Amino acid sequence: MAMTATDSSTTSDDLAAANVEWDLTSLLDGAATPDELLAKAETLAAQIETNRGQISGMDGGRLADVMNQLAEVHELMSRAGHFGMLTFSENTADPERGALVQRMQEEATSIGSKLLFVDLEFAALDDDAAAALLADDRLQFCAHHLRNTRRNRPHLLSEAEETVLLESSVSGASAWVRLFSELTSAIEVELPADDNLADEASETRTAGLEEALSLLQHPDRDARASAAAAVTDGLRSDLRTRAFVYNTLLLDKSVNDRLRDFPTWLSSRNLSNEASDESVAALVSAVKGRYDIPQRWYRLKAEALGLDRLADYDRMASVASSSKQIGWTEATSVVRDAYQSFSPDLATIVDRFIDERWIHAPIQPGKRPGAFCAYSVPSDHPYVLLNWTGQSRDVLTLAHELGHGVHAYLSREQSIFHQSTPLTLAETASVFGETVTNNRLLELIEEPDEKFALLASVVDDSIATVFRQVAMNNFEDLCHNERRDVGELSVDRFGELWMDSQKEMMGDSVELSEDYSIWWSYIPHFIGTPGYVYAYAYGQLLALSVYARYEESGDSFVPDYLSLLKAGGSRPPEELASMVDCDLADPGFWDAGLAIVDSQLTRAEQAAVAAGRVESKS
Repeated sequence: MAMTATDSSTTSDDLAAANVEWDLTSLLDGAATPDELLAKAETLAAQIETNRGQISGMDGGRLADVMNQLAEVHELMSRAGHFGMLTFSENTADPERGALVQRMQEEATSIGSKLLFVDLEFAALDDDAAAALLADDRLQFCAHHLRNTRRNRPHLLSEAEETVLLESSVSGASAWVRLFSELTSAIEVELPADDNLADEASETRTAGLEEALSLLQHPDRDARASAAAAVTDGLRSDLRTRAFVYNTLLLDKSVNDRLRDFPTWLSSRNLSNEASDESVAALVSAVKGRYDIPQRWYRLKAEALGLDRLADYDRMASVASSSKQIGWTEATSVVRDAYQSFSPDLATIVDRFIDERWIHAPIQPGKRPGAFCAYSVPSDHPYVLLNWTGQSRDVLTLAHELGHGVHAYLSREQSIFHQSTPLTLAETASVFGETVTNNRLLELIEEPDEKFALLASVVDDSIATVFRQVAMNNFEDLCHNERRDVGELSVDRFGELWMDSQKEMMGDSVELSEDYSIWWSYIPHFIGTPGYVYAYAYGQLLALSVYARYEESGDSFVPDYLSLLKAGGSRPPEELASMVDCDLADPGFWDAGLAIVDSQLTRAEQAAVAAGRVESKS
């Protein structure tokens, strides 16, 4: 079904997804509190500790016993940790929830520090002994994890040093990350009472940052400008504090990298992503080499909107001729139908997310901004967090996060060691699900202006996911290197580096205001997962290539795709991609993915002409 304008039958609760809240009780697995889970983990950890100093003398069977016990400990700690984190995400302003998530982190860290010896002793084995163990079938449930442990060997410290770093992280980096989350969740903005107007004399209402950012998609330019000004005002609050948090974490990472002998600020992230520094540099270089694509799109969008040039607050504007609010019932119907059109098996899993309270959707005071999917543990199920604003883009966000969700659900058959993929493959299923939803909608749309609007959203998403993320990676690169070479950065300097990286991508196609210089300061990836953002570009281009294979092969492709999802992170990225006939080692692979984005833009250009929104250039 195509999305239609809101009618009187759509209730305000449905528009706000007011009753869509997850049930976290299954995470406790019958325990009264998460502390009980950690108490069990503590007992098991004490049993594992009796093996200290003995890993080198173990055969495959005995090591498998230890690793199975270790998997059980990780499951218990992850259940408790996810319960604390997801509860805190609902309301970061609640001190009891904050105390809970902190206690879970502290207790899990204490347990984890006692078990560091397992990985360290295995990493220290000579190559022949390790190879013999890795060839043992009894260890296949954790073999790839053990191989990665040995890949980290050059950067591991002594057990005493590793224990100090792990224990101190709770009061160090993770504490600063929590502070940043609380600060951004508390940001309030003043918006006009009527979002369709930007009359300064009109009444105002207080809203959260997430809702204000969603108004940047509004078709009315005055509403967008008003929302952008309100966001800027909100971001000025505690800006120096957030900058200090980032400075502190930049320093913390530089110290950690120096102690572990990583050559660049990004090397540790690349290692965890199972990607070489050279391959990531090739990806970034390929994307930067096609910055003509976003610039071409922004010029087309300006013409379609009747503007000489976009302002920064126009970048994500809807090109639809009218604003439509989407209720939860209609949105979930669209997404269910899209997944059903590709795979009934995946559609069944999507149904479970929607029907069995695995999603938390409504905007609430203090709720963490953004959207995510928490994998949880293999013995439970994943959870999805959204901030539902009733905008059409929220439908694609739902499809995206449910892509993560089905990936996490299917990979549960892997052990906890292999359920998750490296970040470089983590976006594959999410982008694929979003693409399936987009293309399903395109099949159902006949009206030219509506078709252009949907194709425009496809291009907007690709540019945001590929080019903007690489530009943000460039911002991170500038910040990390300058913090190491020069010292602490001022608020103004952060703004200059942000503007430099954004202007490089947009060229003269977008007019960036001075206000935009502080818009780096709400992005959580810079704080909690440095180096993460290039994985979005990696995953988007890979997912588009995977979808191209689907278009070529049709239904025969589906079993291979499901096998990829079920494999989780049990193999290296190159082997996982080869399951769907993608060659990550091919130097031209990224160029091929960028060519697909170029073709998306060409389709949007043709649709704009057909809708009479721009003049034909031919």
